[in-house]
Amino acid sequence: MQPKYIDIHSHVNFKAFDEDRDLVTKRALEGDTWVINVGTQLDTSKKAVEMANQYQEGVYAIIGLHPIHTGASYHDEKELGEGGKEFTSRGEMFDKESYKKLLENEKVVGVGECGLDYYRCTPESISKQKKAFIEQIEIANEFNKPLMLHIRNNPEGKQNNAYFDALEILKSHSRVKGDVHFFAGTWEEAKGFLDFGFTLSFTGVITFTHDYDEVIRNTPLDMIMSETDSPYVAPIPYRGKRNEPSYVREVVKKIAQIKSLPESEVALQIIDNARRVFKI
Repeated sequence: MQPKYIDIHSHVNFKAFDEDRDLVTKRALEGDTWVINVGTQLDTSKKAVEMANQYQEGVYAIIGLHPIHTGASYHDEKELGEGGKEFTSRGEMFDKESYKKLLENEKVVGVGECGLDYYRCTPESISKQKKAFIEQIEIANEFNKPLMLHIRNNPEGKQNNAYFDALEILKSHSRVKGDVHFFAGTWEEAKGFLDFGFTLSFTGVITFTHDYDEVIRNTPLDMIMSETDSPYVAPIPYRGKRNEPSYVREVVKKIAQIKSLPESEVALQIIDNARRVFKI
């Protein structure tokens, strides 16, 4: 089957969907939308794989350790539920063997979300993030799987540039390509990743800000992806509600508007891009 849309980065594996996970997934599939659920640590990665195995077609998993979970991090009830998990306060050490075991599943199409998050961090936490990032690049190389990158700068400019630091690590260690999820950088930052062969994906944020219009206009259509980052950042007209994969069509519609292209052409090319990058 050829879907009309694809959400390449969702978290229906999170606690926010405990009450209606199957309904949300079926709503996407019935709307010709495929879904890739992305892990942020070992338990959410396992859940993403478990979900992918429940559906014959159209649901896939990416497994990995989010940079904020390599050390002490704030608690997000949408991700972990009330009370959370004990280890979230002390951080998760990247367990290479456990993740490699998950990668043996054919529904696992990538490694991540991994990368660098300088939003609220210390020099010690940056060191831990870089170590876990390199370890995940190594298993991606070993299994020839693309990377799903999470990169975020410090808004006050207190640290180095996370995009440039991540790109330097990739150039030194990575033999695979992948996607920069929820791209929120400048055109200069975007160009570095595009030149290295990474696609950029955009969320519902582009429906209510013009901050990324220039990047979207300048990025070749065959290097753009669509995502929701559900349950976060629902697009207009759903802003303020819990996001879900079926809303990715609003992201595709906005990309088409910004690039002054027919929505059908953009939707078709994004599917081709996802098939190429994730081999689905």
